[in-house]
Amino acid sequence: MASNKTLSSYDDENESKFMRKAKESPFVPIGMAGCAAVVAFGLWRLKSRGDTKMSVHLIHMRVGAQGFIVGAMTLGVIYSMYKQYLAPKEDGK
Repeated sequence: MASNKTLSSYDDENESKFMRKAKESPFVPIGMAGCAAVVAFGLWRLKSRGDTKMSVHLIHMRVGAQGFIVGAMTLGVIYSMYKQYLAPKEDGK
């Protein structure tokens, strides 16, 4: 091994990178959590789907998860555009 990095320092670097990215664009983790929630709800509803075909149920679950992610991305873009163009800027700094 040419590198002196330990596994724990590698994990700390990745964790801090994730936290930094989450602070820069907070809607990405929200989208990820929403997607996971939609998938979990879809799997929970799988046992009581009735006469619905499995493929139709999975398509509905996929559309719901994608819709949540697209909504989170759209809100993130609107938020970043607001911060960049419309938010009052401090001239003192």
